[in-house]
Amino acid sequence: MKVYRRLVFTFFILLLVSCKKDENNNQDSEIRDRYFNLEKIGWKSRSYTQVVDDIGFTAIEVPVQYFLLKSQGIENLHHIDSLYEENKTERVIEFTFQHDEEEDLLDQEFTGLNYTDAVKYMSFGLDKDFYVVTSKRDTIRCSGANYERSYKVAPLQKVLLFFSGIDPNDKIQLIYDDHLFRKGTLKFKFKDPFTPLAL
Repeated sequence: MKVYRRLVFTFFILLLVSCKKDENNNQDSEIRDRYFNLEKIGWKSRSYTQVVDDIGFTAIEVPVQYFLLKSQGIENLHHIDSLYEENKTERVIEFTFQHDEEEDLLDQEFTGLNYTDAVKYMSFGLDKDFYVVTSKRDTIRCSGANYERSYKVAPLQKVLLFFSGIDPNDKIQLIYDDHLFRKGTLKFKFKDPFTPLAL
């Protein structure tokens, strides 16, 4: 009888462990399917460009998953999925400035500032010039910016803008009050169709 109880107990424990493994495998499979489907339709971004005088202003809304996969890799999709759940109300917008003749826009002729002050403004003051308006008419200020300095190698200036507390299904309009180049207020309403964004 004791042997029988031990067998039943051992069988019960193995069954619990097996169920737990199946549950984890099902979750991993579900996450893999979700990211696979996103990859199949193409990683998407919303892009909008305006040209004022000789300067092109381009705003690209980049999926949060893009940055998570780029930084974490695809080995641990369960971890990426939980990170996305924690950060799904974040929005990242890549904003670029480019002269149509590829001149350096931080020169004094464009900004009215000496070159060092223009770089400082791009690095530390530009985030105050941006905000988004949601489809629910909420106004959300830029929570941070990261200026990707090109050191006169690339013919454009690029900054990543970060916004927090936005419903992931909400459409947004980016507003840029241009104090650096003095081109006024520019509005970027992201529309479909999307353009693919390569990983």
